[in-house]
Amino acid sequence: MKIYNTLTRRKEEFVPIEEKKVRMYVCGPTVYNYIHIGNARPMIVFDTVRRFFEYKGYQVNYVSNFTDVDDKIIKKANEEGVDASEISERFIKEVKRDMKAMNVKEASTHPKATEEIDGMIAMIETLIEKGHAYEKNGTVYFRTRSFQDYGKLSKKNIDDLEAGHRDIKVAGEEEKEDPLDFVLWKPKKEGEPYWESPWSDGRPGWHIECSVMSKKYLGDEIDIHAGGEDLIFPHHENEIAQSEAANGKTFSRYWMHNGFLNIDNKKMSKSEGNFFTVREIEEKYPLQVLRFFMLSAHYRSPLNFSKELMEASKNGLERITTAVFNLEHLMKAADTENDAPLSDPARKVLEELDKLQRRFNEAMEDDFNTADAISVIFDMVKLANTSLTENSAYVLLKAVYDRILLLCDVLGIEAVRETEILDEEIEKLIAERQAARKEKNFARADEIRKQLSEQGIVLEDTREGVRWKRV
Repeated sequence: MKIYNTLTRRKEEFVPIEEKKVRMYVCGPTVYNYIHIGNARPMIVFDTVRRFFEYKGYQVNYVSNFTDVDDKIIKKANEEGVDASEISERFIKEVKRDMKAMNVKEASTHPKATEEIDGMIAMIETLIEKGHAYEKNGTVYFRTRSFQDYGKLSKKNIDDLEAGHRDIKVAGEEEKEDPLDFVLWKPKKEGEPYWESPWSDGRPGWHIECSVMSKKYLGDEIDIHAGGEDLIFPHHENEIAQSEAANGKTFSRYWMHNGFLNIDNKKMSKSEGNFFTVREIEEKYPLQVLRFFMLSAHYRSPLNFSKELMEASKNGLERITTAVFNLEHLMKAADTENDAPLSDPARKVLEELDKLQRRFNEAMEDDFNTADAISVIFDMVKLANTSLTENSAYVLLKAVYDRILLLCDVLGIEAVRETEILDEEIEKLIAERQAARKEKNFARADEIRKQLSEQGIVLEDTREGVRWKRV
């Protein structure tokens, strides 16, 4: 199995630290709002990587954190007049709901930054003892030049970085020994959550969180560290510096990064008006379509989101679910008692099935090429549509059905259709949703919208009332 390692800028054979075990850390979201589709890409991509390892017989310890203390969380809490923890807990629940709808498996551990403060203080103390960090007026900084390999992940030269900092004046910058030094601990401001430490009542810097959570739940050295390519610098570069300076070991053997997501060929931004949350996408498409779309390109490639591409993904997914539905129909009608030997054409279908699965494995073993893997599933669908009839043996129908479902499951694609909901049931649920909204029970109203969306029913709230359509 080959993985493109951002550290070396080449594909490398995957050799785990422990045989048939994978220790994998994926940077999770900062929980101050609903996740956007840019957040969704690494969640879906690295969930698929994890699923493929498990399919290949590996035991995967998959850790993905929640950053639940941050300036944006504090700002939102102050705007709403509530505690920061109320904001973070609310949006952790919302993130988990969206992840479930995208068929992203729960991590082995979902640590929260606020529950790991003691470990952060301990690592900062170690860095100070080893001469890699220093305290000034209650703030602790990492001494960047003390780590000789700084820049090895991003391929940035430390002298070039300093040249870029010379004209930048930041509040508090003058107390640093070097403009490139970054914060490990900072004193609290008025109205902020804080924790006691040897240096000040305050809170950790962002980078130290992941170093500590990775160490606690996976060990000093891990197999794979992953996230979006926007995290390569400075976040992942700083993680390497902290972790390797404190622990004296290689932090991660392989670094994986997914490419950027653009919207209609433009960078996603609120100012451009092309910023979409996963929840907004769900109003138009079941989130299985979003997952299928995300996997339709190689994870390292930039991915362009557009209505046309989402429609193509919806149609592609429909091709698979229709084939599976037809196979279920043929299996129900087939004679399950017939144990006659398979005919030569039937055996050839099974041989072709094996060949296709080998092609699927080869695609995924070549740096998780999900685009090619999906094309193999389409070839299986074509095989089913052209080779199987009501006269086909049950064992053959079942073999093709099981194989399509197996490979779809590796990609996290749900290929079995929900039993189609009746029109009167839809109207009944819409009426219940309207009643819930009047009672300001928005959680139940959202639940009903999600339930209908999962069954391919899209609601549109208009002045004349609620309209609905099947997608």
